[in-house]
Amino acid sequence: MEPRILQPSRKKIDVKGKMFYREFDQAWSTIRLKKEIFNEFTALKEKRSAFSYNVQFYWNYKDFERELRKMKREKKPLPMLLYFVKESENS
Repeated sequence: MEPRILQPSRKKIDVKGKMFYREFDQAWSTIRLKKEIFNEFTALKEKRSAFSYNVQFYWNYKDFERELRKMKREKKPLPMLLYFVKESENS
């Protein structure tokens, strides 16, 4: 079976979550997904399935807009925007 991009089932999702430091990797390498994500991407609840991720980062809006136009032509699902946020020291 060819890999397919998952897409949300209903609406816009705006979820804030935490990243966790993993000593073994010596990096902030663990992201725990919240319930709202699982509600929209129900396939992620399939325990016997394998999932992966694909990260694309664009250095400027021009390249990003070009990629969005290409995705639209090819009728691909909209991408999920993920921002890494450094919290203030008081959090």
